[in-house]
Amino acid sequence: MTRYESAIDLDALEAIDMHVHIEIDAHGHTSLPPDLVEAASTYFSADGPRPDLDSVAAYYRERRMAAVVFTVDATTRLGHPALSSVEIAEGAARNNDVLIPFGSVDPLQGAAAVDTARRLVDEYGVRGFKFHPTVQGFDPSDRTHYPLYATIESLGIPALFHTGQTGIGAGMRGGYGFKLGLSNPMLLDPVAADFPDLQIIMAHPSVPWQDEALSVATHKHNTWIDLSGWSPKYFPESLVRAANSYLKKRVLFGSDFPLLMPDRWVRDADAATLFKPEVLPGIMKDNAARLLGLTTTTASEGAS
Repeated sequence: MTRYESAIDLDALEAIDMHVHIEIDAHGHTSLPPDLVEAASTYFSADGPRPDLDSVAAYYRERRMAAVVFTVDATTRLGHPALSSVEIAEGAARNNDVLIPFGSVDPLQGAAAVDTARRLVDEYGVRGFKFHPTVQGFDPSDRTHYPLYATIESLGIPALFHTGQTGIGAGMRGGYGFKLGLSNPMLLDPVAADFPDLQIIMAHPSVPWQDEALSVATHKHNTWIDLSGWSPKYFPESLVRAANSYLKKRVLFGSDFPLLMPDRWVRDADAATLFKPEVLPGIMKDNAARLLGLTTTTASEGAS
């Protein structure tokens, strides 16, 4: 057993990418069934190879970036075995200068998910958890899942939730049965209220519920927004305004690798000149370092 311990040198980094998918393992197993992989590639116009974890590490190392890496465990909903969060944590431990592992558990597995979450932290050192309510098929506000949130809160690590529209299942018959409403960020408001010490990251510009996400983040200071999954040139104006002002300490850079590459995100953000120069370092690195408990002079302020 290899337990992850970070060896990240924050001063040497340009950025921390909070949203990086591992989509294939060393055995060639994919995180989604083949038909969903094909449909997602079409939707995102991303027909390139899905790199394995060590290749992801090399990619980010070349760019002087760190990356939060994870899969999504939707075993019950998809009937498809998930990638191993243990293997992802062990792979991150091999590349602990650039990778930060998040685990994933299937909320529909109840008490077993709680036990797995604790084991992933205690034995393998994962630094957070990733959820996708639409793909996993669960309502995040359902109190059935509160024991899982209580465990993650007690472990002192964040929970990252997909919010807004998803390209997974798009264009397929009935959208593969996926229900977009499960990823309305307003469903995270009661979770943030009932677990005030649980740091909740709302992933992506939450189209079509951007105002809901901003409302939750404004009212609940244990919530954060990552900017992954959309080119910055398409960001809603309200999100940009919030990132530049009242939410500037709780907005995080994320790409959605490999479906949206960080090179494109950075290029489009620079071209659009969306973010104030004094705000950009926080978005790109310092806010994430503070949230994740990484140590550097510029990230030592408490979360606001």
